Amino acid sequence: MVQPSRLPRRLVLWRHGRTEWNRLGIAQGHANVPLDEVGVAQAERAAPFLASYEPAFIWSSDLARARQTAERLAALTGQQVVLDPRLREFGVGARQGMTFAQFKEAFPELFLDSHSDNEQAPVRRVPGAEDPDQVRERMLAVLTAAAQALEEGHTGVLVGHGASLRAGLLAFFGAPPELREMIAGMSNCAWAVLEQHHHRGWQIIDYNAQTLPEPLELADDLASP
Repeated sequence: MVQPSRLPRRLVLWRHGRTEWNRLGIAQGHANVPLDEVGVAQAERAAPFLASYEPAFIWSSDLARARQTAERLAALTGQQVVLDPRLREFGVGARQGMTFAQFKEAFPELFLDSHSDNEQAPVRRVPGAEDPDQVRERMLAVLTAAAQALEEGHTGVLVGHGASLRAGLLAFFGAPPELREMIAGMSNCAWAVLEQHHHRGWQIIDYNAQTLPEPLELADDLASP
């Protein structure tokens, strides 16, 4: 007897649009930085694509840059944005608000550690930074909860941050964190699509999808006097 086909469940992991700190290369962590004008344009350009999934729910990090991105999708779908702090970015502690060069100057030994190939070296973290294991645990918890909340044929959208979404993706598939370099970081306002195959389980069917790398014409306008 032929079994009827089942409609897949999907999770869409959507990174927030660009902020001024993104543009300047400043570590954001838990800082409540809003979208800049390019980020707003990115979110407004991407939202209709994600609205075509007719999401059953939209969960978002409570940080401004993710919430403002999620609100563009909510405006098209009529869904309420559910804020969930588990979707926050890595807490980067004392590095928050610093550029790469400023971090190197302020914490030269930690900078060298982060670029060392010596696996026997002691693990040292920036003061106040969140434990990566805790990030993986909270991200796995929220992705698992979202997957369990989906009915057959439904899609859920989770709006978050580049580093923590990548950590959560690896944890969701049971991959060790050492494989993080295998996955490129998501661009601002790009998304990944996970789909539950009826035999093989959850799969990544799209990654780093986006309408355009950046609305460059708007960026040019912003640079004009």
